[in-house]
Amino acid sequence: MANNAVPRRIDSMTSRTAEWTCVSRAASSFEIDAHYHSDDYLAALLVPEYLRTLLQLRAGRAVFRRFLAKRGMYEYVIARTKYIDAAFRQALADDFDQIVLFGAGFDTRALRIPAESSRTRVFELDVPRTQNAKIERYRQRNLAVPPTLKLIAMDFDRESIREKLEQFGFREQDRTLFILEGVLMYLLPTSVDALFRTLQSLSSVGSRLVFDYVCASVLRGEMTLYGEAGSLEAVKRVGEQWRFGLEPEQVGLFLSKYGFALIDHKDATELERLYFEDSNGLIAGRINATQSLVTAALP
Repeated sequence: MANNAVPRRIDSMTSRTAEWTCVSRAASSFEIDAHYHSDDYLAALLVPEYLRTLLQLRAGRAVFRRFLAKRGMYEYVIARTKYIDAAFRQALADDFDQIVLFGAGFDTRALRIPAESSRTRVFELDVPRTQNAKIERYRQRNLAVPPTLKLIAMDFDRESIREKLEQFGFREQDRTLFILEGVLMYLLPTSVDALFRTLQSLSSVGSRLVFDYVCASVLRGEMTLYGEAGSLEAVKRVGEQWRFGLEPEQVGLFLSKYGFALIDHKDATELERLYFEDSNGLIAGRINATQSLVTAALP
């Protein structure tokens, strides 16, 4: 989806943002505060042992939050994890046939979120280097991959998403939840358009889509949102630049171009109320406001 002439870090090394998300989830799994605690206990098994030992300590987590997590990004990953966990669980409860995760990184939902039945097939797509690193970590930790999970390594620039999915048993006529977590912002606008056209063609009636996006104002450098300062630079430093953004008021229109209807749209303020508000109405942690979460469906 990117320009093939431009060397990509993800071709030779695992995704740094995927690694950072895994570390954030691992840290969150050790949190005592219910606002900060999330259920990804398996993420802690996928980070190096020395780091897991550090994150188990309250002081270690404090160091991570202060020096390695930009303002509100740790809180955002926690909120995003909980939001998409809920969407994943709902798809299982609604007996969806398939769940597809794009740019899955070190996501563990297919292992840690139990299904009442074993009929829902899960497909995880990512670039070969990151996908193979995940498979190796599963092997080293003796984590069994269920038969319903298909781990698919693919080059998004050179291989067809449709062909790759069908090769592993994906069926277009089946109801599907598509998850794009931390994906769109790294793509060029033309690649986003191509991806959504593919999603439209792959989706049957009743299929759902969950994704997060960066506000377009961030790419313009307007510096009006909490945590915006430094966020772009932090991403650039790991060689995974943000390239695509949406205007929040135009998300519904954007989705309609591809046949999807907006169901839910939550910005940082709404996510704070949902996940970080205490019984007194106070916010326990501020969320980086550069990104928002969306749920959509094919009517």
